[in-house]
Amino acid sequence: MLAEVAEKKLIMDGSELIVESLARSGADVYIGYPITPANLLYVYSHERFPSFFAAPDEISTLQWMCGFASTGKFPVTASAFPGFALMLESVNMAYMMELPMLIILVQRLGPATGTATCGAQGDLSLLNGTISGGFTLPVISVSSMDDCWEMSNKAMKMAIDLRTPVVLLTSKEEIMTLSSFSIAHLPEIKKIERKHYSGDETYVPYQTGESLVPEFLPVGNTKHQVRLTASTHDKKGIIQNTSKEAIDNTKRLDEKHRRNLKDHTYYEYDQQEGADTLLVSYGITASASREAVKLLRRQGKKVSLFIPKTLLPVPPAYFEIFSKYAKVVIAEENLTGQYRHILFGEAGNKNVIGVNGIAEMITPSRIIDSILS
Repeated sequence: MLAEVAEKKLIMDGSELIVESLARSGADVYIGYPITPANLLYVYSHERFPSFFAAPDEISTLQWMCGFASTGKFPVTASAFPGFALMLESVNMAYMMELPMLIILVQRLGPATGTATCGAQGDLSLLNGTISGGFTLPVISVSSMDDCWEMSNKAMKMAIDLRTPVVLLTSKEEIMTLSSFSIAHLPEIKKIERKHYSGDETYVPYQTGESLVPEFLPVGNTKHQVRLTASTHDKKGIIQNTSKEAIDNTKRLDEKHRRNLKDHTYYEYDQQEGADTLLVSYGITASASREAVKLLRRQGKKVSLFIPKTLLPVPPAYFEIFSKYAKVVIAEENLTGQYRHILFGEAGNKNVIGVNGIAEMITPSRIIDSILS
């Protein structure tokens, strides 16, 4: 798709970069049901992925993905809020079974169809509560065309390294807008190595070491029995309700993400010496935030910029950065300030303010006004 054009500037959208990056990273199969505004991901994947399956609905999509993942294949899908809502039970199943896969979620305005195709940043609170019991589903965000390339690869690696479903969060404007873009500077994407259990001793499917991530072995191998289950289970994958080993195994699911989070923490931090204000933004609003910072600095105003890419779990390093500033401004295209509430709670923080909007994109001027007020 992008071969032999590395020196050229192309007219392209983020969907093409995401699909190409995942194909080069070694993703095996795309399974999906078409839905606006994720349709371009569906179309490009049909052209580029080694295997492609058109599912009859989103519930089937995730069930099929679990089947492919259990055999050692890496599956990818893309959807928007209504489709993702139908996937929730199966996402929980994949999370409990510890099956690596990638779900690209293209955000809409909301509630429900939200004028059908109007984009926004409306789904982060949903993702924060997707896994029953308060467990954290890893979420990686893209905030530029470069991120569509690089973060897709890193999200897939996170899924493989931690044996978990991962969501790549984006929005309509990021993946459907055509842009003049040079691919000459993009780093090479190499196929992600996938290691499988190769020992001679009996395979214990949920036995872990210091990383808390169990070694993976596909079903259907001819050497070892493999048990995978979405019910509470012990290290052997045998269903148990309340035994200490089974409950400890369930607790481990969240802890493995947090213990290994340093290896999957991605962000941009444009620190300006002497600044006492930090502008925080992610996704599509990051573009307006970059422009706002540029304009403010031309006026002689000092402000730093922080763009998180690893949204969930929230890396502790973020709070270390926030604590350096007297004022933190968080810009996101939703009405309630979803990421602000995830970071600072419903009570908030007197030094933290939000720039929020609905039904229209947040402009650099609105961000500047909030910073200067």
